[in-house]
Amino acid sequence: MILNLPYSALRAFEAVVRHSGFSPAAEELGVSQSAVSQHVRTLEEWLGRDLLVRGARQSRPTRDGEQLALAITEGLGRISDVCAQLRDRTRTDRTIVISCLPGFAFNWLFPRLLHFDLAHPDLSISIATDTGRYPFSGTDSDIGIRYGIGEYQGFQVDLLMGERLFPVCAPALLPKLTCIEDLSQHTLLVDENLHHGASSPTWEFWARQTELTLPSTVRTRRLGQSNMVVQAAIEGLGVALGRESLVIDALCDGRLVRPFPYLTQSPLSYWLVRRPETQDSPKVGEFLKWIKSEANSQPDLPPLASQSN
Repeated sequence: MILNLPYSALRAFEAVVRHSGFSPAAEELGVSQSAVSQHVRTLEEWLGRDLLVRGARQSRPTRDGEQLALAITEGLGRISDVCAQLRDRTRTDRTIVISCLPGFAFNWLFPRLLHFDLAHPDLSISIATDTGRYPFSGTDSDIGIRYGIGEYQGFQVDLLMGERLFPVCAPALLPKLTCIEDLSQHTLLVDENLHHGASSPTWEFWARQTELTLPSTVRTRRLGQSNMVVQAAIEGLGVALGRESLVIDALCDGRLVRPFPYLTQSPLSYWLVRRPETQDSPKVGEFLKWIKSEANSQPDLPPLASQSN
C-alpha cells in the first residue's frame, strides 16, 4: 500500500537537510522561510518523530531525519530524471529554456525580453531561476546564464559581460553621503548569497581594490538575493554595492545614484553556458545573437550625482 504522503512537506524537509538551513531551502523552493518551517513541523507531527536538530545558523538531521532525507533524495531524483526525459520529448522546438540567476533575471533580463519577443514572434522564452550553487547540468534548459570565472568543463561557454562595482543609493540619501566616512551613518546592504570565496564582489573587496578604508563601525543588513539588495537600495533602506548590470537601469532612470566616483572591476563575469550539442541549434543561435547584442548595447554609467546637478 502506498501512503497518502505529504509531498510538499517532504520536499521542503529534503531541501533543509541538503542546505543545512531553512533560509537557503526557502530560496530554492521560492517560498517564505516560515512556510518551510511549517512544512517541516507538519511532517514531524505526521510521523511522530523529531527530524531536525535546529540551530541558530545551521540545522542538521537526526538519525531518523537522515534516513528519511536520503530516501527522499533518491526518490525525487529518479522522478526528476524521468520528468526531464518526458519534458524533452514534448517540448516544442520553438521554446528556449533559460536557466538564470534570480537577481540577473529580475534586474537585467526580464526588462529586455520584450525586445526579443518583438523580434522573434515565432519563438518562446521560458525562464527557470537557479541560484547557481550547484553545477550546471543542462538537463532542463537550453542555455544557462551563470556568474563566476567561466570554468564549466564539458560545456560550450561564451562570455556575456563583465561588471564594475560601485556604491549606489536612493537620491534621498545624498545630502548625508558626501564621503566614504559618511557610510558609518548609513546601513550597508549586503548580499549574503555570494559563494565565491575571495572572488566574491563584497564591500571589503571593493574597498581593497579602490584603496579605501571602510568605517570601523558600520551597520549592515544582510539580504538573501541580489535583487532584494537592489530593491532595498531603491527604497532608501541603505547603501548597496552596485553590480553594474543589476543597477544600470535604475541608475539610468534615476531610482539610484552613485554618491562616490570610486569603482573597480569585479573578478566575476556573466557567462552563457550550454551543452555542446546545442551548437547547431537555430533557436539557441538566435537567442545567443540577441542577448550578446543587448549586452554590447548596455548604456554607460550616468554621471555622478554631484556632476548631474
